[in-house]
Amino acid sequence: MTNDLKTNASEDTIETDALIIGAGPCGLFAVFELGLLDIKAHVVDILDRPGGQCAELYPEKPIYDVPALPIVTGQELTDRLMEQIKPFGPVFHFSERIDGLERQPDGRFKLTSDAGTVFLAKVVIIAAGGGSFTPKRPPLDGIEGYEGTSVFYSVRKIESMRGRDVVIVGGGDSALDWTLNLQPVANSLTLIHRRDDFRAAPHSVEKMRVLVRDGAIRLLIGQITHLGGSSGELSSVTVKTAEGEQQIACNALLPFFGLTMKLGPVANWGINLHENLIPVDTERFETSERGIFAVGDINAYPGKLKLILSGFHEAALMAQAAHRIVFPDKKVLFQYTTSSSSLQKKLGVK
Repeated sequence: MTNDLKTNASEDTIETDALIIGAGPCGLFAVFELGLLDIKAHVVDILDRPGGQCAELYPEKPIYDVPALPIVTGQELTDRLMEQIKPFGPVFHFSERIDGLERQPDGRFKLTSDAGTVFLAKVVIIAAGGGSFTPKRPPLDGIEGYEGTSVFYSVRKIESMRGRDVVIVGGGDSALDWTLNLQPVANSLTLIHRRDDFRAAPHSVEKMRVLVRDGAIRLLIGQITHLGGSSGELSSVTVKTAEGEQQIACNALLPFFGLTMKLGPVANWGINLHENLIPVDTERFETSERGIFAVGDINAYPGKLKLILSGFHEAALMAQAAHRIVFPDKKVLFQYTTSSSSLQKKLGVK
């Protein structure tokens, strides 16, 4: 990177070769393909963990059409991809959404997240699956007034919950994971689910039940019917159970009611769209804007198949095209990982 480019960024700006939006399988494999070409990447995802739709919606659902893996779960595939990209040291920014994108005079892109993180990237890869995940809002009167101060749909910093009286609602992995992670720092923690049957990983459910048995947390089977508080500060929730209604004192509510997918801020970036998808060419998988690429389910082209293996192919060709922008004075040297000693050195296998 030249000194001229550096002068365009402030001290608080994160400069990188590539910014990948989306940490699903295609976004993770894009890290690998870019890494083989010495392109450093930061990855942003609105979820609090890697894996995207695979890990969030069906972590234990078997997938049968990933090459060389007769059967693999969404979580297993995510874990394998994370292991594969370790040599390239990608930097992840979870629980963040890229809201703003502006092309700079030097050709790079300035991107800003909803958490205030600012990036300066030579290329942008949109690997957002069906779009950005948006948490489902519980059907509770007045909940909007508490959002951001007492009601949270994700936890960016565990310390923000220290000493608080926390109520978590849900029965999936997110609800159980945060129950286990926040119990040591919360003043009190209550888990509420509509039935005494959980969709989370069995070991997480087992740990939760041990905490309940030991009196470290409280488990209620029922549904929240009312929020109590004022001026954005929650003071209690009313829970309807089989035994009747009861009031639980709390000043932090974390509802995990699942996610919906929307195109989100991408729609405002000046990229050509077609039916909420991003048209790309099939040579570079570049959008209508030079330097902005799209891989995976979010893109569209003739004959497109929404398969993970298709996204992997797209990521490989995208990386070749990205190299021409990131390193305009270098020729792309195509090599095979099976025979290239330089690639094997990057991968740490030789």
